[in-house]
Amino acid sequence: MNRNDEEALGLLNRLLEGLHQAGLENFGSHINLVYVAPGAQYVNHIDTQVFGERKPQNAVQETPVKDTPPPLPPELSTDKAMALWQKAQRAGFVDADYQPLLSRTQSALLADAMAERLGIKEKWKVFEALWNRKNMRSDYNLALTRKLSLDFQDELKRVFV
Repeated sequence: MNRNDEEALGLLNRLLEGLHQAGLENFGSHINLVYVAPGAQYVNHIDTQVFGERKPQNAVQETPVKDTPPPLPPELSTDKAMALWQKAQRAGFVDADYQPLLSRTQSALLADAMAERLGIKEKWKVFEALWNRKNMRSDYNLALTRKLSLDFQDELKRVFV
């Protein structure tokens, strides 16, 4: 191996070490490193890195069980609320299970807009339980400091007309 090959191997090893330290070993990674000399037809296996548990080759892949979202609370299942949910779904803000497809800050803005239109007083408690999130008020406050979030508020006004 020449110097460039050794540098490449060093970079790969540092990358693998970083992945390992980041806790990605829980996902079970397997990397084979193969060296092919320039102009050669022979392939030589150099190294194998295995992180986490190795799955048997004949193992049947299990279909992951989808977490069922919590049911809609009464405040968010009224006729008026369902009309807002439909608008939010058509706009691509939430999925069919009423879970947000947005960033945390935009989700907080969405929750605020819906709560305002529905007259929900404890909006953070209601939406944090539905979306399994914490600190949505902090997300909302952060959103108010960002230009993009302010543009999103204007979009919410158009969607919820």
